[in-house]
Amino acid sequence: MQTNPTHTSLVALGDSFTEGMSDLLPDGSYRGWADLLAARMAARTPGFRYANLAVRGKLIGQIVEEQVPVAAAMGADVITLVGGLNDTLRPKCDMGRVKGLLTEAVERLTPACKELVLMRSPGRQGPVLERFRPRMEELFTHVEELAARHGALVVDLYGAPSLADPRMWDVDRLHLTAEGHRRVAEAVWQTLGHDAEDTEWHTPMPATLPPGWGARRVADARFARQYLLPWIGRRLTGRSSGDGLPPKRPDLLPYEERAQEERA
Repeated sequence: MQTNPTHTSLVALGDSFTEGMSDLLPDGSYRGWADLLAARMAARTPGFRYANLAVRGKLIGQIVEEQVPVAAAMGADVITLVGGLNDTLRPKCDMGRVKGLLTEAVERLTPACKELVLMRSPGRQGPVLERFRPRMEELFTHVEELAARHGALVVDLYGAPSLADPRMWDVDRLHLTAEGHRRVAEAVWQTLGHDAEDTEWHTPMPATLPPGWGARRVADARFARQYLLPWIGRRLTGRSSGDGLPPKRPDLLPYEERAQEERA
């Protein structure tokens, strides 16, 4: 792998993970690991361009139909693709179809960029996700196979102990905190061949006393009321939190470093 390579452009594809939820900025928008990564790359390369086509809630079929052709036509140096995890969390999931669509995406994107970056997405511990874990791991195995076949890079977030820590996850238990996104950006940065800025991104935070039984029950009740039940309702009715929303940054344009800093 080239050390400290020069890349002039980045296009990010995916769902809420790549959109940046729940790394909330003061203006109500989301930042996230892809924006943080773009900021680092832009600091090294004048005129660096960045697009983020991610939309929360998107399934792999929607990513392939709506985002892949747009990204392939942009001719970016680096493309990141993270998708399929939302499919595995649906009550009915055809894993053969999911893997076939992911294969199609990789085959279309590989010749359209210099570096294609795939990921084994992070996953916290918890009873809600445990029932879907076999599907998730089947998806991640397929990601590794595709990367080996097509020469793509893989960022292993699933195997990082730090990102399994509940403190890295927002109160909805589905999206990373700002610190979690920072660590993901560091992981991708290193995978692309850059010198580490944080050699311990994968190391868990120091242990703290867990919350008491009462605090846990209150948190569980709040989570179920505000997040779990609405999430289940959307899954059962085929709706998505991203219905009607546009891509985060639909055009491959120069990275707006000053605007990003002011928002942060």
